[in-house]
Amino acid sequence: MEHLRCVVERITYQSEETGYAVLKCRAKNYNDLVAVVGTMPDAHVGSVLSLEGTWKVDSKYGRQFQVEKWEETLPATVYGIEKYLGSGLIKGVGPKFAKRIVQKFGKDTLDVIEETPDLLIEVEGIGRVRVERIKTSWQEQKEIKNIMLFLQSHEVSTSHATKIFKQYGAGSINVVKENPYRLADDIWGIGFKTADTIAGKMGYEKDRFIRLRSGILYTLNKLSENGHCYARRDQLISTATELLEVESPELEMTLDEMIRVEDVKLDGEDSREKIFAHVRELYPDATEKQLAAVLK
Repeated sequence: MEHLRCVVERITYQSEETGYAVLKCRAKNYNDLVAVVGTMPDAHVGSVLSLEGTWKVDSKYGRQFQVEKWEETLPATVYGIEKYLGSGLIKGVGPKFAKRIVQKFGKDTLDVIEETPDLLIEVEGIGRVRVERIKTSWQEQKEIKNIMLFLQSHEVSTSHATKIFKQYGAGSINVVKENPYRLADDIWGIGFKTADTIAGKMGYEKDRFIRLRSGILYTLNKLSENGHCYARRDQLISTATELLEVESPELEMTLDEMIRVEDVKLDGEDSREKIFAHVRELYPDATEKQLAAVLK
């Protein structure tokens, strides 16, 4: 893994959906702009990035730095600060006002915005309304970065962190802390195993009810992919016990509760009871038309 520290000069491409970006960056010891590619949803023009990754040569686009991990740091030079503020990241500040603000406060600009933003009123052309817009936008950007840092600190990939933030917004941290298994229910591309890994990093015990519930639904889902319309109770418990690495009595109690609250449907008696998952549980992201097709 190689390291690269650079400043984003231009964004060639950036997907709002996945966060994948193609950036042109200025890096020390490189005369030309460096092409940087990877999942970097919050990268903006003027961002100072600390990157880990590998160099590759694309047959069409030439030499590129493929990012595996990345971290944004605030710019330290007057030029970098002006470029950062003028990127449009902070609402109420464009290139014109970025230049004026930096001329007024120099290297202390970001400290002023963070600690004493009301001083911005001293900059020519900036009134009280614009100051409030800048303060609000600055706090929003801090919140986004805090969420991304929290998720990445629990080894959530950047692409998954992007999906989580798009789904839950400012509530992302609370959702993940309270029930990481919701991710498997709510977000396309994040399955039980990914959610289970995140939960494990957060210290969740293997016998937590929310884990067993999610694991049972996952087991039913996998059986349905193999062509099964239902699972026998003994078959379901046996398969889920192996998957979840817990004792079967714990799963039996969890399944009974799921039947009681109608998370799953029951038909039959004893060990040959047929367990059906609600179609919506198996296909949480499906449209009504897609569900109708499944039920046919």
